[in-house]
Amino acid sequence: MTVQEDILIASAKFPKPAENTFQYGTAGFRMKATLLDSVVFRVGLLAALRSRFKNGQVIGVMITASHNPPDDNGVKLVDPMGEMLEASWEAHATKLANAPSDEDLVGVYEKLVKEQNLKDVKPHVVFARDTRASGPRLVAALTVALDATGTNYTDYKLLTTPQLHYITRCLNTQGTPFDYGVPTEEGYYEKTAAAFKKAMQGRKPSGGVTVDCANGVGGPKLRELVKYLPSVSEGGLEIRIVNDDVVSPERLNSQCGADFVKTGQRAPPSSQARPLARCASLDGDADRIVFYFMDADNNFRLLDGDRIATLAASFIGDLSRSAGLGEKLKVGVVQTAYANGASTDYVASYLKLPIICTNTGVKHLHHAATKFDVGVYFEANGHGTVIFSDLALKRIGKYEPKSPAQSESLETLRALTQLINQTVGDALSDLLLVEVILAHKGWGPKEWDNTYTDLPNRLVRVEVADRNIFKAVDAERKLESPPGIQQHIDALVGKYKNGRSFARASGTEDAMRVYAEAATRGEADDLASKVAGLVKQAGS
Repeated sequence: MTVQEDILIASAKFPKPAENTFQYGTAGFRMKATLLDSVVFRVGLLAALRSRFKNGQVIGVMITASHNPPDDNGVKLVDPMGEMLEASWEAHATKLANAPSDEDLVGVYEKLVKEQNLKDVKPHVVFARDTRASGPRLVAALTVALDATGTNYTDYKLLTTPQLHYITRCLNTQGTPFDYGVPTEEGYYEKTAAAFKKAMQGRKPSGGVTVDCANGVGGPKLRELVKYLPSVSEGGLEIRIVNDDVVSPERLNSQCGADFVKTGQRAPPSSQARPLARCASLDGDADRIVFYFMDADNNFRLLDGDRIATLAASFIGDLSRSAGLGEKLKVGVVQTAYANGASTDYVASYLKLPIICTNTGVKHLHHAATKFDVGVYFEANGHGTVIFSDLALKRIGKYEPKSPAQSESLETLRALTQLINQTVGDALSDLLLVEVILAHKGWGPKEWDNTYTDLPNRLVRVEVADRNIFKAVDAERKLESPPGIQQHIDALVGKYKNGRSFARASGTEDAMRVYAEAATRGEADDLASKVAGLVKQAGS
């Protein structure tokens, strides 16, 4: 039988729900898990095509819904260097997912083969999943598609999303000057732990850190990573792990996790954090992290992605200068409209580093970060990383230090290039990065928090009939449609001291996200509520 005939037979096992339309967005496809079987099957076809387009390079497929509720799931592709799927291919994913019949699906598949002029090479795919109960069923749909297309594939079972990104890049760079590491889960732990130990330069952490793992895949993977790190008795970091129940799928992201903490501006009920004790929360697939603590008066203090970005940019900038590379490395920060205005001012006015503001979504931030020698990007929700350009890595690797002080800074900088997962935001890697910086600075969470004062802010979710009527421009800071709505938002913002607000469509549901900040908590809440009212009215 031909591949087309195999696809036709296989597709019949996973009929597309007639009433649903699917769209590949920033997070790939994400929805109720009961709707995903046909989608995951068709993503398997896309992964095979993408591998052929890349001349047989390995493509990753991750089955996860990150911070979403346990009944949801999702699927997304990972390109050869561990980056998100190239934006131009998102439309191909959407077309395949929405082909109404098996015959139509084969037609879309054949058209893609011709349009992309795909070579007849053996496709290679790797995949993994998070801990959701629907994962094994969706993996089965994926493998049927891979078998039908004659794809060579490897199932890595349970992994964090960043671990799959890491493995994908490692497989595609083996035996090249850009070798990224050993393409196994163990290789990930060994590389990360060795770099952490080297970056610490013998410094002792001040106390331990409590990590809430959202009852997701990050729990068992962090426990595994800890085995590779120096023990507390050896002067290592004490990592206390909470919310790591992966036996009860319904507990995933329930009253815990990075999204719960960031959105609710409070610690998980299970945290039991003592005043001034460092705490962190991962999300369900461990690709984002936020920190927090209770101050001396028992007030909750959030240290989110903005704080991680400013901490990392400040430290790397200082290291570059003290290593003698200050003039040779351009360090920059990438933010979205969600970044707190105080953090933007701190980077520009105090750190004196260039800033780029982009649309929300990791693919936009990642792309913008490549414009710098060292690009630091974090969304406020805690998703981010640091990217070192090839030129930066070459300069850091070949530079000859002129003094013992330069030598120590250079060694730390080199270790950071290994510790940081440059493929994508990685909660485990970012956790250790923050701990390295705090140890070097001799800071606790209070000193970190004192670098600048956040403007009070509020994020509100507004359900609308059709999110697609809202068109954003200027890095999503303005709405050009519906007509006239931006003028109304601007008029409201003008009434508040330090006021700023914007509304943007969700990438995964028919809802709008309204962000507002102002000089006081009451004003921020009031501004958010009024802008949400405008959006609700326009979208009803």
